[in-house]
Formats: sequence, C-alpha cells, structure tokens
Amino acid sequence: MPVHIKCFVISFLIFSTGFSQVEEITPPDYIKTIYFNGGTTESQLPIIPLGESLVLEFDALNGDEEDYYYEIKHYNFDWTPSILVESEYLDGFDEQRIRTYENSFNTLQTFSHYKLSIPNQFTKSIKLTGNYMITIYDDYDDIVFTRKFMVYQQQANVALQIKRSRDVATIAEKQSVDISITSSQIQFVNPKETIKTVVIQNNNLNTAITDLEPQYILGNELTYRYNDASSFLGGNEFFNFENKEIRAANNGVQYIRLDDLYQTYLYTNISRADLKYTYNPDINGNFFITALNADKPETEADYAWVHFALQYPKLDTGQTLHVYGNFNNYAIEPQTELRRETDDAIYSVAIRLKQGFYNYKYVIVDQDGHIDENTIGGSFWQTENDYKVLVYYRELGARYDKIIGLGETNSVGITN
Repeated sequence: MPVHIKCFVISFLIFSTGFSQVEEITPPDYIKTIYFNGGTTESQLPIIPLGESLVLEFDALNGDEEDYYYEIKHYNFDWTPSILVESEYLDGFDEQRIRTYENSFNTLQTFSHYKLSIPNQFTKSIKLTGNYMITIYDDYDDIVFTRKFMVYQQQANVALQIKRSRDVATIAEKQSVDISITSSQIQFVNPKETIKTVVIQNNNLNTAITDLEPQYILGNELTYRYNDASSFLGGNEFFNFENKEIRAANNGVQYIRLDDLYQTYLYTNISRADLKYTYNPDINGNFFITALNADKPETEADYAWVHFALQYPKLDTGQTLHVYGNFNNYAIEPQTELRRETDDAIYSVAIRLKQGFYNYKYVIVDQDGHIDENTIGGSFWQTENDYKVLVYYRELGARYDKIIGLGETNSVGITN
C-alpha cells in the first residue's frame, strides 16, 4: 500500500469518550452485505482463537468487477496503533489482491461477490493475539471500508454470571455482568495496571464497557462485582424479518411487489417501551444470508428494497430515527434514516438488502450523535442477550497487549 494511504489510516485516529480511538470506516453505498466472522453461521464481530481461520465476504453492486486489496494492522487495547512491525504479528504478507470473487447468477441485481480467507497462500497466519483492523482498498488506493477483529489465546479462565441490577432504581431494566478471572499459566503481577477487560453486549463495540479494575484480588483470582459500572440496559428482543423466498411474504413481511428490484414491505412496527416484555427468539442483532432454491446463496441470493416502517410520535428538533443492526455494523448512516411520511405518524425508509434473515431495532440519534437504543423498544431485565468479556494482559516490559481469555454467556439464566 502506498505511504499516503498508510498515513491516512494513522491520521484517522479520533479521540473520544467511547471505547475506540481508531474508528471503523463505513463503506460506500455500492458495497453491501459485509459478512465477517470466524466460523459462525451468521455475521458477527469476529473474536477468534489464535490459529483459527477468519472469513470476510462482501458484494460490490457497481458491476465493475474492480480489484480490491487488504491490509491488516495490530492495535493496542485502547485501539491506538501498536509499535509492532508487520513481521512480528503476520506470517507472510498482506497488501494483496482479493483473488476469490464471482459474479451473481440469475439475479435482478447484478453484483460481484468477494471472499477473503485467512490464512491463505500469502497471509499464512496471524502470529500474535490482540486487536486488529483489516482495511479494504481499491486500485486507486482509496480506502473502501475497515473492520475490527480480535484474536485471543485462552490462558485464563473467564467465568461470567448475569445478574439483575443491584440498584433498586434500575432493577427492572438493567443486567449486570459479574466476572471472575483465574489463570494457572500466568501469575498476575499488579493486576490493576496489567489486566484490562472489555465487556461486549450482542457483539456491538459501540456500547462496550472497558477497563474495569478488579474489585477483589485473592491470590491469582480477580473478581468484578460492580453495582453499576458493569451493567447494561437489557433492551428488548430485536425485530426480525426473513425474505428467503423473495417473491412471497414470509416472517415479518406484509407484501411484495416487483419493480426494477423486488420491493419487500415489512409490517409497520410500534413502540414497545410501554408494553410488557414478551420473549421472542432472535439472533441478537446479527444476520445471515439464505435463499430458497439456491445452491450458492452468496451469488444466487438477490437484493430487494426492504421497506421499514415505524408508527411513532413526531421527534424533537434535531433528533433522527434510524434502523440499527449488525447488517451494517451498527453504523448510523443517511441510508438508515427513517423519515416522517405525512401527518399519520409513520416513519419509513427503504434499504437495499440481500435475501436472508435479519435482526434490527430502531434508535433515536440526538444532535450530539448520542444513540438512544431503548426509548422506542423499551428495556427489560428479562431480555435475552449475549455477553462476551475479553481479558487483556500487558506484562511488565511487554510491547503489546495480549488477549489471554474470552468468557461468553447468555442472560437467559439471569438471577437476582
């Protein structure tokens, strides 16, 4: 990659009160269905064991069959660039062209489907644990998009328990994550300085809780039992729809019509904040691509304009309403904004999406960019959510932050 592109990546560092100091770059509108995972059926934030494979897929809808290239960079716990050189964390080379791609077959929307697998003949392996970012760029050296991922090695046991909030004021709407970290391989020295944690709800880095200090240290066991610092609003189950049969109404779909592409109209949703909690199985914000009568959904699944609609009172000045989910990496974009149709209190937007099963919710964004995920959907302690905790360790004198453990659990067994 030319020097000016690398300089651009470094100059894109943004200091904020959130988790990340380097922000992911969202793709242009002709790049769709970025499917990034480490062996799961649905697309989600990749957190993979050291030595396991990583898969990135995406569609280019411009029909130009362009060449795309990739670069991988290592980052510190706080998403500032690490001081490691590439040969220390990669076996092989990056800055290579993505050589695996196919054109769509028998679809109204023409597109080229690109697939990158790591390891491959050029990038043979990722050698170190930690935070990484992959950058995709084109023949003109322009960055198309970036995505974060994490690599860990299980050197510590990370036990999690999901509890109801210990604060009476939020006991009906919050879930608290209790953490216990032990290791028989690493002797924790000065853990309040050398150990850092990231708590992630539903694979969404935007809402991650970072850098909790252990409250109790007993030998080589670290315990975190915060009243509020490690708690999340439970939210509500995600809305969902499925259009694997693109010519007929399916789960969540009210009706279909055909123009240049199929137009998929979903049932109008309503606010659930004042309703009682109702369990509705979901995949916690993720999505997966599927199509009936298709042997290869990656190239045979078609695109449709999916029409979202929400009945909701008029927003305050400066607020905007968006569809939110992992289908676009939880990004707030002009394409996801719902607009008020008339005076009938209906907000709507059409988004071009590939056939599949999708989870989504509606969020309100204030003028300052704050995302309110729960005013429309409500927040309930009973909500089923996925939780992950990553444990980072930088021993004295070390040059980078290792990820020494991953803990995973679900709130379905939440206790008081």
